[in-house]
Amino acid sequence: MSQPALPISQIAQLLDVPEDALRTLMSERRTAGDTTLVALTVAEAARRIGIGRTKLYEYVTSGEIRSVKIGSLRRIPAEAIEEFLACRYRTTDFGAAA
Repeated sequence: MSQPALPISQIAQLLDVPEDALRTLMSERRTAGDTTLVALTVAEAARRIGIGRTKLYEYVTSGEIRSVKIGSLRRIPAEAIEEFLACRYRTTDFGAAA
């Protein structure tokens, strides 16, 4: 059986922070980790993969990562990142000696 959620006022008291500050923090929307985005900026896509923007631009320019232009903006479809990683995983030779 699940326990009822604590009221925000109690949580703030337990954390020893002002209740209004906790409410503000809880209501902030952070888009950096927004997994609902279907098209990412180059910086967002690079952050998801864990590489720099310059390297990601190299992959886009070479066609290794699909991208689209929307007006003057370059966007990376979220599934293009998964496809890129899957392709890299399949072509990686884990048995080769370094």
